[in-house]
Amino acid sequence: MSISNTSLDEIKSRIDIEDVISDFVSLKRKGQNLWACCPFHDEKTPSFSVSPAKGIYKCFGCGKAGDAIEFIKEIEGLNYIEAMRYLAKKYGITLEEEETPELLAQQSLRESLFIVLGFARDYFHRLLLKETEGRSIGLSYFKERGYNEQVIKDFELGYSLDRWDGLLNEARENGFDIDTVEKAGLIIRKDGKTYDRFRGRVIFPIHNITGKVIAFGARTLKADKGAKYINSPETEVYQKSKVLYGLHQARHAIRQQDNCYLVEGYTDVISLHLSGVANVVASSGTSLTDQQINLIRRYTNNITVLFDGDAAGIKASLRGIDMILASGAHVRVVEFPQGEDPDSYSRKLGTDQFKSFLDSKHTDFITYKTQLFLSEASDDPIKRVETIKEVVRSIGKIPDALQRAVYIKQSSGQLEVDESLLIRELNKVQLQSSGGYQPPQNTVADILPEPKPRTAELPDTIARQERESIRLLLNYGDHVLEDGTRLHHYFFDELQEVVFKNDIYREILGLLKTELDDDGAVDTGRLLDKVSGKVKTEMIDLLSEQYEISNLWMDRFSIHVPTEKEILSEVVFSNLLRLKYRVVKQLIAENREELKMAGPEQQQQLLKVDVELKNSRNELARQLGIIVSD
Repeated sequence: MSISNTSLDEIKSRIDIEDVISDFVSLKRKGQNLWACCPFHDEKTPSFSVSPAKGIYKCFGCGKAGDAIEFIKEIEGLNYIEAMRYLAKKYGITLEEEETPELLAQQSLRESLFIVLGFARDYFHRLLLKETEGRSIGLSYFKERGYNEQVIKDFELGYSLDRWDGLLNEARENGFDIDTVEKAGLIIRKDGKTYDRFRGRVIFPIHNITGKVIAFGARTLKADKGAKYINSPETEVYQKSKVLYGLHQARHAIRQQDNCYLVEGYTDVISLHLSGVANVVASSGTSLTDQQINLIRRYTNNITVLFDGDAAGIKASLRGIDMILASGAHVRVVEFPQGEDPDSYSRKLGTDQFKSFLDSKHTDFITYKTQLFLSEASDDPIKRVETIKEVVRSIGKIPDALQRAVYIKQSSGQLEVDESLLIRELNKVQLQSSGGYQPPQNTVADILPEPKPRTAELPDTIARQERESIRLLLNYGDHVLEDGTRLHHYFFDELQEVVFKNDIYREILGLLKTELDDDGAVDTGRLLDKVSGKVKTEMIDLLSEQYEISNLWMDRFSIHVPTEKEILSEVVFSNLLRLKYRVVKQLIAENREELKMAGPEQQQQLLKVDVELKNSRNELARQLGIIVSD
């Protein structure tokens, strides 16, 4: 299946990189760019930058970079055509496509799984709403729980017939390959028999962040039906440690509320939605993982954990909360009354009272954990010592030194223990966890920014100046210099006799000479479409700005720090001088190597060249203020 060039061009013309990326991470403006914690690697300080004006993103931590299409490919694990289909759906664009047997045969396993899972979702949903068994059993159950038509539609709830081969026969009749149906986790083959995995159960589809169904959870309504809940096995498109139930439906609300409620199960999520609380996700009964925490932190750094009123369950969940603390997120806790959970209590209180309960009963996690363990320790000195160690262990997970200091001071009063003793215990915990001595936090090395990653090889000083030349052309090609000349005209005139040595920069320079219009305007999207691989990555790196001059210098201190654009003529002139100077030095070295091998007649000519090159070098050195000894 191929997409016409007309459709591809229409998609590209509609793409707004801020709109695309904000579906996955919470972007905050700082200067001209937008920033977030990178969705591609674990970090606590935002280094992921998006430039809406240039249509590119760049992570200064892991080096990932690209345009909106590349972002979708990377974050969803899609190929180019699949990414364009995703964007077409997002912007409501009808694609002009052609199907051929050859192209259909080449469809990836992932795409085939998404298709069969989507088919199963529609089948289960139709059974729930249209078939007698589905309506009398499944729909009645959902109605008893107060689920309305809208929430059933939003979560695409369904029902599976109490038959061994309901879905199996339906898939066969619709021409699906049974091997693919099995790989999707929908059927089981065992002892020579093939049968449906989900039978006589209500169905909870599990979506990825873009809304595609990747798995199912299923609840039995019979007491003698075995396990209460069963889930899809892990597949090519479903790894349970990397998925949160309800995140697709909740992501916009999480970003708007700047908070995410974390619960345990499917029904908890849906009940909170019915109570008007949409910023909620569930770990679906699995232990919380770092990947799941990072998913939440794409949208907010504030996580509120909702605990059932069950002491054993709370204790079992504490490790997961320590993991949230270690990620750098801020954690609060709401505990429900004994015997209640988010699902039951939200239905008992009703929308307004339940929202009020959540708003008024949250406690920061360290305070909550301290009170929980103290209540159990009572006057038992051994238990009180263990309480102190437990609280300090959690504080030690917090990466920010200032937050740790605040919590140590607060816990000192709650635990009735001298602050210095808690600090000593904290130091011991950190030494044990690190396996040895750790240098103090916030040293000069911690404060200084990490060096900006470089994609292209830079074997010598010439390549560095070539790189700087390309950077100036890409970012300021249309700028008018002090003498009235367009920057790109000045550059191209000055570089006529200079041949770039670095392959990547030579290719970009050649592209710029053919692509820059008369005004020197750089169409970033068009340029990036014409390159790939290392060249594309390096071009994005050159277009990205990691630092900007803060307005505070002028606003607070009345100190004007000139921007690069304000001194651009000087920057350009200096760069070209340095490039020429280094090129001439290289030519001198090469010429002298030839002199060593030359005969008498050639030597005379090469000596004349040497003199001319040294004169050029000396003149360039004079303009640069460099003293040359030879």
